[in-house]
Parts: sequence; structure tokens; C-alpha cells
Amino acid sequence: MVGGATAGGTGVVGGAGGRRSSLRVLLDLVGPHRSRLGLATGLSAVCQLAEVACGLFLGWVALVLIKGSCPPLLALGITGAAAQLWFLAGAAALACAAVAVLSYAANTQWRGLGQDVQQDWRDSTYAHVQRLELGQLEGERTTRIAGVLTDEVAQLGGFFATCANDVVQLGTSFLVLVPAFLVFAPQIAWIAFLPMPVVAWLSFRHQDRVADDYAVSSEHRAELHSQLVNSLQASATVKSFCTEEYEAARLDALGEKYRLGNRRTDRHTVRHGETIRAATTASMVGMLLLGGRSVLEGDLPFEVFSPLIGLPQQVLFRLTRLGAIVDQYQRTLTAYDRVQHLRALPTEPVGKEEELDRTTVQGAISLKDVTFAYPGRPPVLENFSLDIAPGGVTGIVGATGSGKTTVARLLMRFQDASGGQVLLDGRDIRDLDRHDLRRAVGFVAQDPFLFDGTVADNIRYGSFDASDDDVERAARAAEAHPFVDALPDRYDTRIGERGAALSGGQRQRIALARAILKDSPVVILDEATSAVDNETEAAIQRALRSFAEGRTLIVIAHRLSTIRGADRIHVLDKGGVVAEEGTHTELLGRGGLYASLWSLQSGERAA
Repeated sequence: MVGGATAGGTGVVGGAGGRRSSLRVLLDLVGPHRSRLGLATGLSAVCQLAEVACGLFLGWVALVLIKGSCPPLLALGITGAAAQLWFLAGAAALACAAVAVLSYAANTQWRGLGQDVQQDWRDSTYAHVQRLELGQLEGERTTRIAGVLTDEVAQLGGFFATCANDVVQLGTSFLVLVPAFLVFAPQIAWIAFLPMPVVAWLSFRHQDRVADDYAVSSEHRAELHSQLVNSLQASATVKSFCTEEYEAARLDALGEKYRLGNRRTDRHTVRHGETIRAATTASMVGMLLLGGRSVLEGDLPFEVFSPLIGLPQQVLFRLTRLGAIVDQYQRTLTAYDRVQHLRALPTEPVGKEEELDRTTVQGAISLKDVTFAYPGRPPVLENFSLDIAPGGVTGIVGATGSGKTTVARLLMRFQDASGGQVLLDGRDIRDLDRHDLRRAVGFVAQDPFLFDGTVADNIRYGSFDASDDDVERAARAAEAHPFVDALPDRYDTRIGERGAALSGGQRQRIALARAILKDSPVVILDEATSAVDNETEAAIQRALRSFAEGRTLIVIAHRLSTIRGADRIHVLDKGGVVAEEGTHTELLGRGGLYASLWSLQSGERAA
């Protein structure tokens, strides 16, 4: 993984945390691409040297035209004004050509480095997100996470692509021109470079001033993006409640807050840039006046002043970019903070990671004295115990909030119990390799997620080597084939984002087919047929009876008709208590909680 981490969370974005080491941050961003950083830096430095040489040659051309001779060329044996002019013209042309070639090469390397940084940080940050606890993912807005992985990561590479070349060339100019002026023209050195420490101080002051502004602006952008995505995803709800104007007003308010924050920052940035421009212009005018006077008084040889007069302008011209450079760097620091906040979220705990061969799994499940609570809430399960025999169909029913879905989440290790044990074939699942466990346990949720792709792609998800015949068999077992066969392109029909082109029951059947194709020895259906009609559910149950042979099938349901044919039914009461156990007939005969629920639901259906 590239880079380190700082404490925080994507939802909480503060200021820049004080001035930090530019070199440390940049090297952290570059990571394994330091050789490319070195190459790009070298090309930029040599390019700037060629540009200085070009300016020097052009200054000597003016010297030849005015004085008729260039003393440095006389030392090389080049005499005569015409010969010197031809030599200088050729040298200037070569230097300009070198600048063009080196500038192209340097910019290509910098842009390539920026793309490398983006790709590395996006991949490594996404890999970290994939390892986050599900509770952490559910506690963060997905739009915020997506914004970090796109906008903020793009900003990390953008600094190298747009500003790093200017930084290197500015530094190279300083290293070359400051000593040259101090040696050859000390009379005007101070006026030539006086603005530079002033500009540097102003830039650091500007950076400190806008650091918090950028953090707040970034947070406002995330809020705006989140609201926009949410309102689009909730289009049906918005239309059904006729709240289009309300949503537009909310979006407008967030957009206005983002705009006002940006306007404040932009005002500081523009003012800073114009201050730098004024300082550099004053320096150039002062150097011309002071240098010209020194030449007229004989204190400064014209052959020295002529080539040097244009060179500081290169530095001063780049100094006018310093405001934009600092602006981009501050944006990069803010993006770096947000990315690191995301990378600091805790990942799923690593246990012994013992291998689990799913072909040997029998499917015996035991929860022993399990206690679990969601963050900030009272325990859902407390000293909860439940045994599920291997093979056959086990039903789990109960009132809302009794812990049915929590049991499924614990079996999948989406969360870990804070107390007690969850055992699979006598082995604590916290000791098992997490991927091995999840390959051995299939799971279908009440609201399954379908990807923007074809029907076949969604059924085949996770079983990518499955043939078309395998996909169709799974769809038939899930009672999905009849409606899929009626679609315009059958299994090649695209179903839209989150399966928007399908009904709720159709989405559930596609997800059920996906679990059947996975062929896990343990399968958990959490309200997986709640959105289908009774006739379709009955057909699915008949198919699942055949599918359940030789595997453990756990059916969690609120509708009791879904599990009436189960081999064993566990009835949970509020507080995670197993109130009753038995078959459908046995539980009805006891006249307890299950019988009451059955009577209530039967009465509703009969009404």
C-alpha cells in the first residue's frame, strides 16, 4: 500500500493540520515511482538550463549589434561581427530546439507520473476500502467514498501533471542566476532578486490562509455530490411525493454554499497572484533603471549587463505562477488529507486465517452464548445460543428487531460477535480464512444488489467461469427463466443500474439464481422471496427443496408461509431469545408465539 495513514474519517474533514513537510508529502505520493520523478526532474532542470543559455545567446546578439563584438567569443577565436552573429544565431537556434524537445519530454514524464500516482493511490485506496468492515462502509456515505476515489485521487496526480515542472524550473533558475548575478553584477543583484523572498513569504502566508478554506470547500463539494446522487437515485420517491421543487431548492442551497466558499478562496488567490505580478514588475523596472545607470557611470560593463538583463525575467515570469502553484499544492494537501482519512478506517480483523475446503463442509452451525450490538445501540443478541443441524432446510422467524438478519451477518462475518462463538462444523469462524468462509456460505439479501450489466452477467457474478447452460439452469431453479426468456435480448438484456429495469421480485430471483450458481454448501436466504407472489414463491420452494439436498439451507423470513415446509423452525422473540423450536406442525400444536403469528398472518390473507 502506498503511503501512510492519519486518524480520522472521510466524513470529518478539518484543516490542513499545520504546515507539513512538502518533501515528505510529495515522496509519499510518488511512492515506487521515484525513478520517474528523478527523470522528470532532470529533464526539467536541463530544459531550464537550455532556456537560460538561449537568453544568454540572445543577449550577446544585442551586444554584437551595439558594440560590434562579443568579447567571450573572441576568446574562442570567433572574430568579426558577421561570424559572431552567425555563430550566436546557430547557438540560439540549437538552444531553442533543445528547449522544445526537453520541454516535451519533461511534460510527458510529469503527466505520466501524475497518471501513475493517480492509478496507484486509487488502486491501493480501493483495495483498502474492500477490506473495510461492512459496518464502516455502511456508516460512510458511498458518495463520499466515491468522491475520494475519483476527485481527490485525481488531485493527487494533478499537482505533478500541472505544477511540478514549474517548481523544478524555478528552483534551477535560482541556483544558476543568483550566483551569476552575485559574481558578475553585484550592483543590481539585490534589486533583481529582492521580490523573491517577499513573494515566498506571501505564498506561505497565502497557503496558511486558504488551508482551512480548501478543507471546507472540499467538504461542501462532497455534500453537493452526495445530495445530487441521492436525489437522482430517489427519482421515483421524489416524483411520487411531488417534491421536485424541494429537492431543487436543497441542491441550490448546497450549491450556493459551495459557490460562496469558492468565491472567498478565489478572491484570496487572485489577490495573491496580482500582488506577485506587481512585485515582479517593480523588480524588472528597478533593475533596468539601476543597471542602466551603472552602465552609464561605468560601474557595470555593458558586455555583462546585456546578457544578464533578460535572464531574471525568466525567474520573475515563473514567480507569477507561484500563486497558482501554491494554490494547487494546497488543494493537493487537502485531497491527501481526505484520502488518508479514508485509508485510516479500520479494516476487517485478521484471525488465524485457517484454510477451509468448501468441498468438506458439512454445514453444522452453532452460535454459543453470542453477544452482539451495533455501534451506539443496545445489544441485539445477548448470550444467544442456536444450533442448526447440517443438511436440510432451517427456518428462522421472528418479530422485527429480534436479530434474524444479525444472525446471518454474523455467519457471513460481516460483523464479529463481541462475546461467545460462531462455529461451522465445530470450528470458530473467526479462525477461518474470510474468503474461504464466504465461498462456503452463500447469501441472498432481501434487497439484493444487481450491477449495471446483462442478466447473464449478474447471475454469473462470482462464478465467472460458468457456462451459459449453467446460468440458465440456475435461472430455472430460481424461477427466473420465464421472465428472462421474455426479455428483448433474453439473458443478454441490460438491466440498468441496480437492476432498475426489473421489478423487486425479478431482482430477487436473479440474486437467488446467482446464489444457486455459486453452489455453496451453506446458503442463507434473508427474506429472499419477500417480493414475489405466492404462486412464484411456491414454485421457488419446490425448486429449493431439490437444491437443498446435501447442503444446509437457512431461510430467514417474516412471512411464515415461506418456511412452513422447513425441517426445523427457530422462532426468535425480541431481545434475541429463541422462544420456540420445532416443525411447522409441532409449533402450531403448542399454541405459542409461532401459532399466534400464523393465525394473525392467515387472518390477513383470508381477509
